[in-house]
Amino acid sequence: MSRDVMNMLDIAGQLADLKDVDYKNTLAIATLIELLIEKGLFTRQEFAQKAQEMESASLAEIIIKRRSEMRTQRQT
Repeated sequence: MSRDVMNMLDIAGQLADLKDVDYKNTLAIATLIELLIEKGLFTRQEFAQKAQEMESASLAEIIIKRRSEMRTQRQT
């Protein structure tokens, strides 16, 4: 086989591995969310609202908010 074909097969294999890892990570996160909801730590609506907030916020805004919350917690 040519080098190009081998490279393409290698890339296809890596992509398949990434898809498998992505599936397992998604399953683990979904499982954790369901357990936390079942235990009453938050509701499905609270989770959806927070997800929407985080999706609309930039990474910088999230970091600034978390730092501010950490400072507030230390002061109390």
